[in-house]
Amino acid sequence: MHELSGTVKEIFEEQTFGSGFNKRAFVVTTEADKYPQDVQFECLKDKVQLVSSLNKGDKVKVTFDINGREWQGRYFVNLAAWKIESLAGGGDSSTPPPFDPADEVLDEEPPF
Repeated sequence: MHELSGTVKEIFEEQTFGSGFNKRAFVVTTEADKYPQDVQFECLKDKVQLVSSLNKGDKVKVTFDINGREWQGRYFVNLAAWKIESLAGGGDSSTPPPFDPADEVLDEEPPF
């Protein structure tokens, strides 16, 4: 299991093959490195639906497996994404909003 965070740069159309196999690819640009890298991921079979909620420019964290294989003396590597988390959103929910005492007006005397 590996993880990579970045910005969605490209989303490709779903490909369906005669055997019923389907896949969909997308590209994420890393931002943590000195030189940003464009990394292509593939979602296979039932994971294809994960890509449908993505938009170009979304900040995401992708969890993936590295799959390598040999075919006719050539070697191929695929990054198979199986979890995509959005990194954008409503901020840190564990931090309470700042308290402004001027919001409350009390007309009562202290009970002492």
